[in-house]
Amino acid sequence: MSTFPATRLRRLRRTGALRGLVRETRLDLADFVLPLFVCPGDGIDRPLEGLPGIAQRSVDELALEVGECMSLGISSVLLFGIPEEKDEEASGAYDDDGIVQRALQSLREEFPGLVLLTDVCLCEYTSHGHCGVIRDGEVSNDETLELLGRTAVSHAEAGADAVCPSDMMDGRVGTIRSALDDTGHEQTAIVAYSAKYASAFYGPFREAAESTPAFGDRRGYQMDPANVREALREVELDIQEGADVVMVKPALPCLDVIRAVRERFDLPIAAYNVSGEYAMVKASAARGWLDERQAALESLTAIKRAGADFVVSYWTKELARWL
Repeated sequence: MSTFPATRLRRLRRTGALRGLVRETRLDLADFVLPLFVCPGDGIDRPLEGLPGIAQRSVDELALEVGECMSLGISSVLLFGIPEEKDEEASGAYDDDGIVQRALQSLREEFPGLVLLTDVCLCEYTSHGHCGVIRDGEVSNDETLELLGRTAVSHAEAGADAVCPSDMMDGRVGTIRSALDDTGHEQTAIVAYSAKYASAFYGPFREAAESTPAFGDRRGYQMDPANVREALREVELDIQEGADVVMVKPALPCLDVIRAVRERFDLPIAAYNVSGEYAMVKASAARGWLDERQAALESLTAIKRAGADFVVSYWTKELARWL
Protein backbone atom coordinates (compact mmCIF):
# COMPACT_ATOMS: atom_id res chain seq x y z
CA MET A 1 0.00 0.00 0.00
CA SER A 2 1.46 3.36 -1.05
CA THR A 3 2.04 5.96 1.61
CA PHE A 4 3.52 9.45 1.75
CA PRO A 5 5.49 10.67 -0.20
CA ALA A 6 4.25 8.42 -3.05
CA THR A 7 0.62 9.19 -2.19
CA ARG A 8 -0.10 12.93 -2.25
CA LEU A 9 -3.83 13.69 -2.26
CA ARG A 10 -3.15 17.37 -2.89
CA ARG A 11 -2.08 16.57 -6.47
CA LEU A 12 -5.69 16.57 -7.64
CA ARG A 13 -6.53 19.75 -5.74
CA ARG A 14 -3.87 21.89 -7.42
CA THR A 15 -6.09 23.65 -9.99
CA GLY A 16 -9.77 24.34 -10.45
CA ALA A 17 -9.86 22.13 -13.53
CA LEU A 18 -8.34 19.20 -11.65
CA ARG A 19 -10.72 19.66 -8.74
CA GLY A 20 -13.64 19.72 -11.16
CA LEU A 21 -12.43 16.58 -12.89
CA VAL A 22 -12.62 14.48 -9.71
CA ARG A 23 -15.56 16.23 -8.03
CA GLU A 24 -17.88 13.64 -6.46
CA THR A 25 -21.07 15.70 -6.03
CA ARG A 26 -22.37 18.15 -8.64
CA LEU A 27 -25.25 20.61 -8.57
CA ASP A 28 -27.68 20.41 -11.48
CA LEU A 29 -30.44 23.01 -11.79
CA ALA A 30 -32.84 20.24 -12.85
CA ASP A 31 -32.60 18.91 -9.28
CA PHE A 32 -33.94 22.09 -7.66
CA VAL A 33 -37.47 23.31 -6.92
CA LEU A 34 -38.33 26.96 -6.22
CA PRO A 35 -41.00 27.66 -3.56
CA LEU A 36 -43.48 30.39 -4.57
CA PHE A 37 -46.17 32.18 -2.55
CA VAL A 38 -49.39 33.21 -4.27
CA CYS A 39 -51.90 35.65 -2.78
CA PRO A 40 -55.23 37.25 -3.84
CA GLY A 41 -55.45 40.46 -5.83
CA ASP A 42 -53.89 41.93 -8.94
CA GLY A 43 -50.51 43.50 -9.50
CA ILE A 44 -49.23 42.45 -6.07
CA ASP A 45 -45.53 41.78 -5.57
CA ARG A 46 -44.99 42.02 -1.80
CA PRO A 47 -41.36 41.40 -0.68
CA LEU A 48 -40.85 39.40 2.49
CA GLU A 49 -38.55 40.87 5.11
CA GLY A 50 -37.47 37.50 6.49
CA LEU A 51 -36.82 36.00 3.04
CA PRO A 52 -34.83 38.49 0.96
CA GLY A 53 -35.54 38.05 -2.74
CA ILE A 54 -38.79 36.15 -2.09
CA ALA A 55 -42.25 37.71 -2.30
CA GLN A 56 -45.97 37.08 -2.02
CA ARG A 57 -47.39 37.53 -5.53
CA SER A 58 -50.83 37.69 -7.08
CA VAL A 59 -51.54 35.23 -9.90
CA ASP A 60 -50.67 37.74 -12.65
CA GLU A 61 -47.36 38.67 -11.02
CA LEU A 62 -46.64 35.02 -10.28
CA ALA A 63 -46.89 34.24 -13.99
CA LEU A 64 -44.32 36.94 -14.75
CA GLU A 65 -41.98 35.52 -12.11
CA VAL A 66 -42.39 31.98 -13.42
CA GLY A 67 -41.71 33.15 -16.96
CA GLU A 68 -38.43 34.70 -15.83
CA CYS A 69 -37.55 31.56 -13.87
CA MET A 70 -38.15 29.31 -16.85
CA SER A 71 -35.97 31.55 -19.02
CA LEU A 72 -33.17 30.83 -16.51
CA GLY A 73 -33.70 27.09 -16.83
CA ILE A 74 -35.80 26.45 -13.72
CA SER A 75 -38.30 23.71 -14.46
CA SER A 76 -40.07 23.01 -11.14
CA VAL A 77 -41.92 25.13 -8.57
CA LEU A 78 -43.75 24.42 -5.31
CA LEU A 79 -46.84 26.56 -4.66
CA PHE A 80 -48.05 27.85 -1.30
CA GLY A 81 -51.28 29.83 -1.03
CA ILE A 82 -52.43 32.73 1.13
CA PRO A 83 -56.25 32.78 1.01
CA GLU A 84 -58.55 35.80 1.13
CA GLU A 85 -60.20 34.48 4.29
CA LYS A 86 -59.45 31.81 6.88
CA ASP A 87 -61.84 29.69 8.92
CA GLU A 88 -61.91 26.79 11.36
CA GLU A 89 -62.33 24.19 8.61
CA ALA A 90 -59.68 25.56 6.20
CA SER A 91 -62.27 25.77 3.40
CA GLY A 92 -59.94 27.87 1.24
CA ALA A 93 -57.59 24.90 0.90
CA TYR A 94 -60.01 22.76 -1.09
CA ASP A 95 -62.13 25.47 -2.74
CA ASP A 96 -62.12 24.86 -6.51
CA ASP A 97 -61.78 28.64 -6.89
CA GLY A 98 -59.11 28.88 -4.19
CA ILE A 99 -55.93 30.86 -4.64
CA VAL A 100 -53.66 27.87 -5.38
CA GLN A 101 -56.24 26.37 -7.71
CA ARG A 102 -56.43 29.62 -9.71
CA ALA A 103 -52.65 29.83 -9.84
CA LEU A 104 -52.39 26.24 -11.05
CA GLN A 105 -54.90 26.80 -13.83
CA SER A 106 -53.10 29.94 -14.98
CA LEU A 107 -49.61 28.47 -14.87
CA ARG A 108 -50.61 25.17 -16.45
CA GLU A 109 -52.15 26.99 -19.41
CA GLU A 110 -49.25 29.40 -19.89
CA PHE A 111 -46.36 27.04 -19.08
CA PRO A 112 -47.35 23.49 -20.08
CA GLY A 113 -43.82 22.17 -19.57
CA LEU A 114 -43.47 23.46 -16.00
CA VAL A 115 -43.46 20.89 -13.18
CA LEU A 116 -46.11 22.10 -10.72
CA LEU A 117 -45.95 20.84 -7.15
CA THR A 118 -48.32 22.02 -4.45
CA ASP A 119 -48.18 22.10 -0.69
CA VAL A 120 -51.10 20.14 0.78
CA CYS A 121 -51.66 21.37 4.31
CA LEU A 122 -54.29 23.36 6.15
CA CYS A 123 -52.17 25.71 8.25
CA GLU A 124 -52.29 28.61 5.76
CA TYR A 125 -56.07 28.32 5.59
CA THR A 126 -57.16 27.81 9.22
CA SER A 127 -58.03 30.73 11.45
CA HIS A 128 -55.96 29.13 14.24
CA GLY A 129 -52.88 28.37 12.11
CA HIS A 130 -52.68 24.67 12.91
CA CYS A 131 -52.39 21.95 10.27
CA GLY A 132 -55.74 20.33 10.92
CA VAL A 133 -59.19 20.50 12.49
CA ILE A 134 -59.15 21.43 16.18
CA ARG A 135 -61.19 19.38 18.64
CA ASP A 136 -60.88 19.87 22.41
CA GLY A 137 -57.76 21.96 21.96
CA GLU A 138 -55.90 19.42 19.83
CA VAL A 139 -55.55 18.66 16.13
CA SER A 140 -57.93 15.83 15.26
CA ASN A 141 -55.93 13.48 13.05
CA ASP A 142 -58.73 11.50 11.42
CA GLU A 143 -61.09 14.42 10.80
CA THR A 144 -58.24 16.25 9.09
CA LEU A 145 -57.57 13.41 6.63
CA GLU A 146 -60.74 13.95 4.61
CA LEU A 147 -59.95 17.64 4.12
CA LEU A 148 -56.41 16.83 3.02
CA GLY A 149 -57.78 14.37 0.48
CA ARG A 150 -60.20 16.98 -0.87
CA THR A 151 -57.38 19.52 -1.09
CA ALA A 152 -55.15 17.14 -3.03
CA VAL A 153 -57.93 16.28 -5.49
CA SER A 154 -58.71 19.97 -6.10
CA HIS A 155 -55.03 20.61 -6.84
CA ALA A 156 -54.83 17.67 -9.23
CA GLU A 157 -57.95 18.83 -11.06
CA ALA A 158 -56.45 22.31 -11.41
CA GLY A 159 -53.27 20.97 -13.00
CA ALA A 160 -50.79 19.89 -10.31
CA ASP A 161 -48.21 17.28 -11.36
CA ALA A 162 -47.57 16.29 -7.74
CA VAL A 163 -49.13 17.05 -4.38
CA CYS A 164 -46.95 17.41 -1.30
CA PRO A 165 -48.68 16.68 2.02
CA SER A 166 -46.76 18.49 4.77
CA ASP A 167 -49.21 18.19 7.67
CA MET A 168 -47.72 15.10 9.38
CA MET A 169 -51.09 13.50 10.14
CA ASP A 170 -50.93 9.72 10.46
CA GLY A 171 -52.40 7.99 7.42
CA ARG A 172 -52.60 11.02 5.18
CA VAL A 173 -50.61 9.57 2.29
CA GLY A 174 -52.95 6.58 2.01
CA THR A 175 -56.01 8.82 2.25
CA ILE A 176 -54.69 11.14 -0.46
CA ARG A 177 -53.67 8.25 -2.71
CA SER A 178 -57.16 6.75 -2.47
CA ALA A 179 -58.83 10.13 -3.04
CA LEU A 180 -56.72 10.78 -6.13
CA ASP A 181 -57.23 7.31 -7.58
CA ASP A 182 -60.98 7.39 -6.93
CA THR A 183 -61.31 10.64 -8.92
CA GLY A 184 -59.27 9.59 -11.93
CA HIS A 185 -55.97 11.16 -10.86
CA GLU A 186 -53.95 7.99 -10.50
CA GLN A 187 -51.09 9.64 -12.44
CA THR A 188 -50.73 12.48 -9.91
CA ALA A 189 -47.64 11.85 -7.79
CA ILE A 190 -47.35 12.24 -4.03
CA VAL A 191 -44.22 13.85 -2.59
CA ALA A 192 -44.67 13.17 1.11
CA TYR A 193 -43.08 15.31 3.80
CA SER A 194 -42.30 12.05 5.59
CA ALA A 195 -39.71 13.19 8.12
CA LYS A 196 -40.78 16.71 8.97
CA TYR A 197 -39.35 17.92 12.26
CA ALA A 198 -40.72 20.52 14.66
CA SER A 199 -37.88 22.86 13.82
CA ALA A 200 -36.85 26.35 14.88
CA PHE A 201 -35.72 26.97 11.29
CA TYR A 202 -39.25 27.55 9.92
CA GLY A 203 -39.64 31.06 11.33
CA PRO A 204 -39.37 33.19 8.15
CA PHE A 205 -41.70 30.81 6.29
CA ARG A 206 -44.48 31.47 8.77
CA GLU A 207 -44.30 35.14 7.88
CA ALA A 208 -44.41 34.27 4.19
CA ALA A 209 -47.32 31.83 4.48
CA GLU A 210 -49.04 33.73 7.33
CA SER A 211 -49.37 30.44 9.18
CA THR A 212 -48.11 31.02 12.73
CA PRO A 213 -50.24 29.01 15.20
CA ALA A 214 -52.59 31.15 17.28
CA PHE A 215 -51.91 28.93 20.29
CA GLY A 216 -49.51 26.20 21.30
CA ASP A 217 -47.09 24.70 18.78
CA ARG A 218 -46.86 21.82 16.31
CA ARG A 219 -44.80 19.42 18.40
CA GLY A 220 -47.80 17.14 18.86
CA TYR A 221 -47.70 16.15 15.18
CA GLN A 222 -44.33 17.21 13.74
CA MET A 223 -41.34 15.09 14.71
CA ASP A 224 -39.00 15.49 17.67
CA PRO A 225 -35.63 16.70 16.28
CA ALA A 226 -33.87 14.20 18.57
CA ASN A 227 -35.20 11.14 16.68
CA VAL A 228 -33.86 9.40 13.59
CA ARG A 229 -35.18 5.84 13.98
CA GLU A 230 -38.68 7.30 14.13
CA ALA A 231 -37.99 9.12 10.85
CA LEU A 232 -37.24 5.79 9.18
CA ARG A 233 -40.54 4.42 10.48
CA GLU A 234 -42.38 7.45 9.10
CA VAL A 235 -40.73 7.03 5.70
CA GLU A 236 -41.49 3.32 5.59
CA LEU A 237 -45.16 3.89 6.41
CA ASP A 238 -45.50 6.59 3.76
CA ILE A 239 -43.97 4.31 1.16
CA GLN A 240 -46.40 1.55 2.12
CA GLU A 241 -49.28 4.01 1.77
CA GLY A 242 -48.23 5.02 -1.75
CA ALA A 243 -45.72 7.88 -1.58
CA ASP A 244 -43.77 8.31 -4.80
CA VAL A 245 -41.13 10.55 -3.19
CA VAL A 246 -40.27 11.07 0.48
CA MET A 247 -38.95 14.29 1.92
CA VAL A 248 -36.78 15.25 4.87
CA LYS A 249 -37.31 18.71 6.36
CA PRO A 250 -35.36 20.75 7.40
CA ALA A 251 -32.33 19.79 5.34
CA LEU A 252 -29.13 21.10 6.93
CA PRO A 253 -29.86 20.11 10.55
CA CYS A 254 -30.94 16.68 9.24
CA LEU A 255 -28.15 15.63 6.91
CA ASP A 256 -27.75 12.45 8.95
CA VAL A 257 -31.45 11.70 8.47
CA ILE A 258 -31.18 12.19 4.70
CA ARG A 259 -28.22 9.80 4.67
CA ALA A 260 -30.06 7.22 6.81
CA VAL A 261 -33.11 7.36 4.51
CA ARG A 262 -30.88 7.09 1.43
CA GLU A 263 -29.17 3.98 2.78
CA ARG A 264 -32.45 2.26 3.69
CA PHE A 265 -34.77 3.10 0.77
CA ASP A 266 -34.46 3.20 -3.01
CA LEU A 267 -37.18 5.64 -4.06
CA PRO A 268 -36.42 9.33 -4.78
CA ILE A 269 -35.62 11.50 -1.76
CA ALA A 270 -36.32 15.21 -1.53
CA ALA A 271 -34.98 17.64 1.05
CA TYR A 272 -36.30 21.08 1.95
CA ASN A 273 -33.61 23.72 2.41
CA VAL A 274 -35.91 25.74 4.64
CA SER A 275 -36.46 29.43 5.22
CA GLY A 276 -34.31 29.73 8.35
CA GLU A 277 -31.34 28.08 6.65
CA TYR A 278 -31.64 30.56 3.79
CA ALA A 279 -32.35 33.62 5.95
CA MET A 280 -29.43 33.18 8.33
CA VAL A 281 -26.95 33.00 5.45
CA LYS A 282 -28.58 36.03 3.82
CA ALA A 283 -28.37 37.96 7.11
CA SER A 284 -24.74 37.00 7.68
CA ALA A 285 -23.81 37.93 4.12
CA ALA A 286 -25.54 41.30 4.46
CA ARG A 287 -23.26 42.02 7.43
CA GLY A 288 -20.16 40.93 5.56
CA TRP A 289 -19.59 37.92 7.79
CA LEU A 290 -19.46 35.38 4.96
CA ASP A 291 -19.70 35.06 1.21
CA GLU A 292 -23.29 34.20 0.34
CA ARG A 293 -22.59 32.40 -2.92
CA GLN A 294 -19.90 30.19 -1.42
CA ALA A 295 -21.99 29.45 1.69
CA ALA A 296 -25.09 28.67 -0.38
CA LEU A 297 -23.26 26.39 -2.80
CA GLU A 298 -21.56 24.59 0.08
CA SER A 299 -24.90 24.13 1.83
CA LEU A 300 -26.69 22.84 -1.26
CA THR A 301 -23.79 20.53 -2.10
CA ALA A 302 -23.93 19.09 1.42
CA ILE A 303 -27.64 18.31 1.00
CA LYS A 304 -27.02 16.54 -2.30
CA ARG A 305 -23.95 14.77 -0.90
CA ALA A 306 -26.03 13.43 1.97
CA GLY A 307 -28.27 11.67 -0.56
CA ALA A 308 -31.08 13.98 -1.67
CA ASP A 309 -32.19 13.49 -5.28
CA PHE A 310 -33.78 16.92 -5.44
CA VAL A 311 -33.88 19.96 -3.20
CA VAL A 312 -36.56 22.55 -2.52
CA SER A 313 -34.64 25.80 -1.99
CA TYR A 314 -35.19 29.55 -1.96
CA TRP A 315 -31.77 29.84 -3.63
CA THR A 316 -33.01 28.13 -6.80
CA LYS A 317 -33.30 31.33 -8.82
CA GLU A 318 -29.88 32.56 -7.74
CA LEU A 319 -28.46 29.11 -8.29
CA ALA A 320 -29.65 29.28 -11.90
CA ARG A 321 -27.44 32.33 -12.42
CA TRP A 322 -24.49 30.90 -10.48
CA LEU A 323 -24.43 27.67 -12.43
